Amino acid sequence: MRTVIKYTNSRGESVTFNKFDSPFHANKVTGLGEVEVDNQTQKAPYQDGSSYTDSLLDERLISFEITILGENDTDISNKRSQLARVLNPKLGEGLLEVTYGTVVRVINAIAEHIPNYPSGNENRGTRYQTGLVDLICTNPYWRSTSIVEEPAFEPLFQFPFEGEFELGMQRDRRTIVNDGDSPAPLFVEFFGPALNPKIINNTTGEYIKINQQLNENERMLIDTTDGKKSVVFMDSTGVKRNVFNWIDLNSTFFKLEIGENDIEYTADSDIQGAVVNISYSKLYTAV
Repeated sequence: MRTVIKYTNSRGESVTFNKFDSPFHANKVTGLGEVEVDNQTQKAPYQDGSSYTDSLLDERLISFEITILGENDTDISNKRSQLARVLNPKLGEGLLEVTYGTVVRVINAIAEHIPNYPSGNENRGTRYQTGLVDLICTNPYWRSTSIVEEPAFEPLFQFPFEGEFELGMQRDRRTIVNDGDSPAPLFVEFFGPALNPKIINNTTGEYIKINQQLNENERMLIDTTDGKKSVVFMDSTGVKRNVFNWIDLNSTFFKLEIGENDIEYTADSDIQGAVVNISYSKLYTAV
């Protein structure tokens, strides 16, 4: 099965490891599936054994050997410099993309060191260089590459007039199926006009509500990702500001549970003309 590994750093520079059409090859890749688990238990006085409470995935460690192919010593040295620049840990987390057959998964990763090149004639020749790359992924979950967007307007049919003329219906309820391996964080966009917009997961009873009037051309951006939870208001000119205090105190930064999720959008005003867009990536434990 053809496997392609691509790393893109925070500056947008990337390198692809591919035996078919790249001078950089990856061999003996580990960490794409296996990840350590910390099983949480608790023990009561005089209890035999213990009681299971939860399982937590550790950071994901990905390692692979590399082979660099070049025309001569100078070309090999230039390619080594290229790898060192792209995989520079000082640039922070980058994006690792793995294509395995038709399956594509991405994960945030950072190099644990500049690529390591062992000494010895067997590791360096006029036209090749071997080395080692080690990456650490603080969030162990792989993600689907395509963000799934659920439009709030469902088109029905169009007339072939000049320009576009479309008839449809406003959707205020939908079923989203999460067939990944873990609950998926959401990115929610409320578009005005709307008074106190609210999105509800009827499957769990959780909701996110904003206690605020949104006027036309105004937006509210909500991210429920762990470590990145945010509530941002964007005015009609595109200026953003943090408005965490606008959120209803009983709101929950919920995620899409595994399986079907009955999602509903409401507001304290007529939602005709208002739009809510939902986007998310499915999470996976392995490629």
